[in-house]
Amino acid sequence: MAFVRTPPRPVDVTAVFPELAPLARPAVRLHPRPGSPTVADSSVGGPLLWPAEEPWPHCEAAHLHLDSGFRQPPAEVRLERRMRARRHAAHGGPAVAPEGEALQEPDAAALAAQLEALCAEPADCPVPMLPVAQLYLRDVPLLRPPRGADLLQVLWCPYDHDPDNKPSTALFWRSATDVTDVLTAPPEPYEVNYEGYLPEPCTLAPEAITDYPNSLDLSPQMRLMVDDWSRWQAAGAGVDSSYADYPRGYYDVHLAEAPGWKVGGWPPWGRTDPYPRYCTACDAHMIPLLTIASFEWDGREGRSWAPPEDQETAAAANSRCCGQNPSQPTKVEVGSTDNMQIYVCPTSPEHPHTDLIQ
Repeated sequence: MAFVRTPPRPVDVTAVFPELAPLARPAVRLHPRPGSPTVADSSVGGPLLWPAEEPWPHCEAAHLHLDSGFRQPPAEVRLERRMRARRHAAHGGPAVAPEGEALQEPDAAALAAQLEALCAEPADCPVPMLPVAQLYLRDVPLLRPPRGADLLQVLWCPYDHDPDNKPSTALFWRSATDVTDVLTAPPEPYEVNYEGYLPEPCTLAPEAITDYPNSLDLSPQMRLMVDDWSRWQAAGAGVDSSYADYPRGYYDVHLAEAPGWKVGGWPPWGRTDPYPRYCTACDAHMIPLLTIASFEWDGREGRSWAPPEDQETAAAANSRCCGQNPSQPTKVEVGSTDNMQIYVCPTSPEHPHTDLIQ
């Protein structure tokens, strides 16, 4: 598994604000990279170690946005992605396919069969769910599985659902050693409602980090503290004076809630203010399990979170041509380029989970 790391933060936040030290949380940035994962690997969008005798999950709920303007079979989406990747390479952009993998079109017969299978109202049929993530405990020790489990599998339906216009998610915990006969050809949905609901297969390079809360998760007194420019100056943090009028912006962009796909840590906010989420089974205060991110870093300033090996690509003028973006290896896009946050009950991982878009 490749070693990928987050660059050191430009400022030691606890040296400037020791009061924030008790709020530190462990997290694991997953660092998805384009690849060809197997069922034995932790992955995003890769094949799952799914028992052949266990029914594949289908979504039977009502679906929204059937006339969104984007309804394509997964094979067609993959073909278009590979064509864009070719154009990207032809324009001098960095390689976007897994190392050593040729950019090949999918089998024409398979694509034709999938197109023919498209029914008039596919969302009226039970919809096979799509693999989103598979995480082995050996790679992500921060997971809190039920007793005897060492594998988390996350799937979603590629349609929007009420009440928040987002894919519905399903979580499965299992013991990898219990799976002796693996399902080799799981069903796929007839179509995806948005291209961003079809994850591109990625291997992972998990990295343990320390995460600090978004300023919206701070108490009013602490927000005033972080907004006190004299505290930054007194600490000799060397923060650019352009942040003098709003130093909290520097804190949120460079020091708080690490972006990208991650396990644990602090949640991102912005679409709404923070609000607690409680378990429907026991009323326990739920905790973040997994962040499903549209981007690994965001914007020019947010590039400070890009791993060193990605910095040059992130800054290159030709890195974003032909629909390619180095900060979006998974091709996942939720909400308006937001994040989906999955929460679980700390009392029992078997209690119902919940999710929201931020």
